[in-house]
Amino acid sequence: MTYFGHLPRAIALATVLTATVSAGALAQTLTIGVRAGPASMDPHFTAAGTHAEAVKHVFEPLVKSGDNLELEPGLAESWKAIDDTTWEFKLRQGVKFHDGSDFTAEDVQFSIERIPNVTGPNPTTVYVRRVKEVKIVDPHTIQIKTDGPAPNLPNDFIRLFVVSSKAAKAYSTKDTANEGFNSGKATIGTGPYKYVSWTPKEELVLERFDGYWGGKEPWEKVVRKEIPNDAGRVAQLKAGQLDIIARVPSSDVPTLEKDSKLRVTKADSVYLFQLDFDFREKSPQVSAKDGSALPKNPFLDSKVREAFDLAIDRETLTEIAMEGLGKPAAQLITDNIFGYNKSIQVTKSDPKRAKELLKEAGYPNGFKVTFSFTNDRLQSDGAVGASIAQMLAGIGVDAQANAVPGAVYFPAKTRGDYSFTMSGWGTLTGESNYTLAALIHTNNPETKMGGFNIRGYSNPVMDKLIEDAAAEMDTDKRRSLLEQANAMVAKERPNLPIASIVTAWAMRKDKVTIVPRADEDTLAMNIKPVK
Repeated sequence: MTYFGHLPRAIALATVLTATVSAGALAQTLTIGVRAGPASMDPHFTAAGTHAEAVKHVFEPLVKSGDNLELEPGLAESWKAIDDTTWEFKLRQGVKFHDGSDFTAEDVQFSIERIPNVTGPNPTTVYVRRVKEVKIVDPHTIQIKTDGPAPNLPNDFIRLFVVSSKAAKAYSTKDTANEGFNSGKATIGTGPYKYVSWTPKEELVLERFDGYWGGKEPWEKVVRKEIPNDAGRVAQLKAGQLDIIARVPSSDVPTLEKDSKLRVTKADSVYLFQLDFDFREKSPQVSAKDGSALPKNPFLDSKVREAFDLAIDRETLTEIAMEGLGKPAAQLITDNIFGYNKSIQVTKSDPKRAKELLKEAGYPNGFKVTFSFTNDRLQSDGAVGASIAQMLAGIGVDAQANAVPGAVYFPAKTRGDYSFTMSGWGTLTGESNYTLAALIHTNNPETKMGGFNIRGYSNPVMDKLIEDAAAEMDTDKRRSLLEQANAMVAKERPNLPIASIVTAWAMRKDKVTIVPRADEDTLAMNIKPVK
């Protein structure tokens, strides 16, 4: 009788223990809600920020970008310029890939040489464009020969993700790359998390790599759920289905801050909205208001570009369209980026002067143009784009808003389909030559600059400043050159900086905390359990 008499207590104890174990297991799982995820599991496929954010869990670069974009040792413990065209990187020893194989200089060489063969939209060749030759000195020392003085090579290498030369060897052409990495066969990195599965547009599942050289992460499992609908992301957080969400819509921040179960963390971002104009002689989406052809592309006239600049009320955009989660921008870089020019002021809105400029340029009644921008990439992008279209209407320009998903926008822009666009841009390397060389320099395969300048803008004086800055090893001289180039962009207006983003994360107060990053990356490595 004594045995049976204690059976209910035994069952009750077992139930409690089971519940405790289940709760403990759940506590080791981190579930993140993001607006957009990777475009592939191949880290070399695209330079898109949301893609890099996801693959950083699995793959690592030689040089890491800190929370405020400062350079930190990654797979390279140290680096130095041996001469003007040679950088030497000392690689970390004892690092293992997820399959147990050793990380060596051969994997670095393979990764650098692989990129041009597999990259797709928003090409990752921008990160290795200065590399002329890769020389292996020994298994843990590599020398990079550049095509000229390259002071920013360590900055570029923050996005040089190293893959396993053995695992990826058979998956290093445009036809085989995605197949190998999306299936998991080649998805072998050195990062703190191992690849488990990826369902495109839905979720990425990762598990902790206990052999990670940097020590064990607190989360045994990480699930990154892709939820582009802002309201859906917020609803799932409130329902307890997510532990943390990224890019909280500005309209929801005040409500979530009042929720006793939640915490909101905000931080300035290096991402900003910027407009760019088409400089081709014949632009596909510009016409008179009645649809008839114009004698020339109006954006070639600096007065038209200045009129657009003066039409935009940046203060109103940040206060209304961005609901306070933004700051008016004067340059294509934020003030924490090397080369920022403190003398450049934010343009003050002046619609009256804008109309006068259009009249002087020969467009007293304005004209019609399709204005294309994303509506699912960065916080408030759709609202900001729609508001700018309305502001341009105020000076007589019929800017027809074309808000589309990033998956539609970027391929169309790369094809040259658009005449006038807005996109988000972040100077992720912490150095403004990254932005100037990509967006402003003439598109020139010989200099390997202007990779994102597909609209025909070209200014030899500007090019010279950017090229000189890219080759200047003296820090103070390089800063001066970059400041001059940024001043010229402000004067020429090939692009118009609009507003930088203040980003927000919301999370379960009893579950997690986050250390925010300036590049907005939501990394499991920056999210810790509440003690």
